[in-house]
Amino acid sequence: MADDLPLAGRGCIVTGGSRGIGAAVVRLALAQGADVVFGYHSEEERARALADELRSAHPDQHCVPLRVQVADTTQAEGFATTALDRLGRLDVLVNNAGVTRDAVFARMGPQQWHDVIATNLDSMYTITKPLLMPLVKQRSGAIINISSSSGLHGIPGQTAYSAAKAGVIGFTKALAKEIGARGVTVNAVAPGLIDTDMTAAIPQDKAEFLKSLIPGQAFGSPEDVAHLVCFLASDRARYITGQAIEVSGGLVV
Repeated sequence: MADDLPLAGRGCIVTGGSRGIGAAVVRLALAQGADVVFGYHSEEERARALADELRSAHPDQHCVPLRVQVADTTQAEGFATTALDRLGRLDVLVNNAGVTRDAVFARMGPQQWHDVIATNLDSMYTITKPLLMPLVKQRSGAIINISSSSGLHGIPGQTAYSAAKAGVIGFTKALAKEIGARGVTVNAVAPGLIDTDMTAAIPQDKAEFLKSLIPGQAFGSPEDVAHLVCFLASDRARYITGQAIEVSGGLVV
């Protein structure tokens, strides 16, 4: 049973869970036995449809969508309180919510910068802070933060995004050292080019060029990332912490 359902009985919170990588994590966590509360910001219809589908597939488990603006401290605290109440316990936190506002730095407006930093980096504080002590007090659990290849290597036109995602990695490493003695692991996952709504917006000629830079000549799938996230959430990864693991198909080697 443990091998088939490595997350059985665990309470899992996923931000940005209504689509893309977040939705893939929600799906796989439910399939591996977890109860899940996931956050979404604007796409209520999509979030409700996903929850209805997964509740039908896993009728004995919880799958609850909650609206939240992760950069807003008050909303994040309310989300945390409600999510914990619905789950009963917390074992896994996946900080996945993020946005891009790509522009060359010389033309980047202050709002573009602030939107990216607030959603991708400030949310590490607003979401993790109210959910940290339940994990620390029970002396077990996993926090997985979704960074990006941009945060590891820097991408032209993504100065704000690269800065925010690099910050996520620094946050991950420092927090892992702070709470490791309490039995809580903290890791970052850094996806490369993944088939999501973000990459769907890339013009076809540029997408083909980017694929040519990847040894396998293809973008990854959200499920490629979700499998690593759920592994890090399980006891199988109990001795892995403070790491930033790239899932990019060898885009940068």
